[in-house]
Amino acid sequence: MKTLRHAVGACLTVTALAVNGCTYASEESATSEGNSSGTGPSSNAEIIESIKKDPTIATMVPDDIRKSGTLRNGAAANYAPAEFIDTDGSTVVGQDIDYITAVGKILGLKVTTANTAFPSLIPAIGSKYDVSASSFTITPERQKQVTMTSYFKAGFSIAVPKGNPKKISPDDLCGHSVAVQTGTAQETTAQQKSKQCVKANKKPVDLLSYASQSDATTNVAGGKADVLYADSVITGYAIKQTSKLEALGGITDASKFGVATAKNDGGLSKAIQVATQKLIDDGTMKKLLTAWGTEDGLIKTSQINPES
Repeated sequence: MKTLRHAVGACLTVTALAVNGCTYASEESATSEGNSSGTGPSSNAEIIESIKKDPTIATMVPDDIRKSGTLRNGAAANYAPAEFIDTDGSTVVGQDIDYITAVGKILGLKVTTANTAFPSLIPAIGSKYDVSASSFTITPERQKQVTMTSYFKAGFSIAVPKGNPKKISPDDLCGHSVAVQTGTAQETTAQQKSKQCVKANKKPVDLLSYASQSDATTNVAGGKADVLYADSVITGYAIKQTSKLEALGGITDASKFGVATAKNDGGLSKAIQVATQKLIDDGTMKKLLTAWGTEDGLIKTSQINPES
């Protein structure tokens, strides 16, 4: 199973050199409920502030939500940089919060975000929450429960020390030390790659498996491992936060993320889809993602219930 949010999510907060801590969303209870302006990096605060309401798109919003003036978002704030708790200990920030806040601006709505446990999000959509922008990978199972509007893609990616001193190819990890978090899909994939190396009469992958993502990241940044293999949102954010890493190759095993709304949402998903496409087309979405180091996840077209 991918570590992308098919069922679980990693709790990750990046410091100058590492991604700290990791917890499964399915095991975490909600610790706070707070409203977020979705500001994140100061550059994104300025971008979001400049976004104007689009009267035509705003008319697509269901009457009850439009009259309330508020779009209620639920998120499991334990998957940096997509959604996580800010340094004040309560405010939810991240790329998803910036994104849904930008959508809200186009729709003429104030966005509030409540932090809660990941498994409880979908059952609460349509009652407690109008939407959930919380790194949901779009799957057929989820599309049976809710409507999903695509806005981002993520998968596996590789990072190496700056300058790639060992001249590693993303297609050939044989003989190199690869740092992964224990229990992730990347660990399984690296094990498979190692077996392929042996079959090709090459040196196996030297797999370094760590209990926490922070340890894996730190050891690559510090030169103790050759390669970091993790979710693209994690590697992208780690690269953004330190000058000691760089991306190697592109995203593989990519999946689309979707904003979840109720199965019968009265047209809300259409309003979100059109607003998202506007953010993509005018370049705002790329700017928002770039501030978090995740611009590789930019999609060209937002769709309602795309094939997963």
